[in-house]
Amino acid sequence: MADTDFPARDQGVLFNDGLTPLDENAGYRGTSACKAAGITYRQLDYWARTGLVEPTVRPATGSGTQRLYGFRDILVLRVVKRLLDSGVSLQQIRTAVEHLRERGVDDLSRITLMSDGASVYECTSDDQVIDLVQGGQGVFGIALGKVWRELEGSLATLPSDRGHEPPTIAVVDELAELRARKATAS
Repeated sequence: MADTDFPARDQGVLFNDGLTPLDENAGYRGTSACKAAGITYRQLDYWARTGLVEPTVRPATGSGTQRLYGFRDILVLRVVKRLLDSGVSLQQIRTAVEHLRERGVDDLSRITLMSDGASVYECTSDDQVIDLVQGGQGVFGIALGKVWRELEGSLATLPSDRGHEPPTIAVVDELAELRARKATAS
């Protein structure tokens, strides 16, 4: 992110602001995360492998395991998508996301990300937004509180999984399997 005169804050979880209490164990599979964020599965996979946005509910632990993305993960995906669509380079987006993670935020609804296409600026007040626009630096802005509310609506229609519950595997012996096939055939 561009160097600005914002006061330092305590370190914390990215987007920890108290808008809506979230179920930390609710997770969304890759296809649902892609649909909610408006990205392709290829982008999702690349960003997970390169560490831009990794799933926090359940990471991939090997072949055949399902990644589960939490609400905040999908929020970051959606913001990354908007920044990319606005012409910000992926390198600059990585810097901005890392800055927010390191710094933490107190109130998501008050943050607006502004960009001139080359740099990303974090604004926490109307005065900072006005200063950027008047200085010719800010070309577009993304109000994170609005993105949060939009995402809540999008995810309400998508299926979620429970991240802490391991998948159940039915153990069936060969005789029981044979009986079940005969019963359905009759």
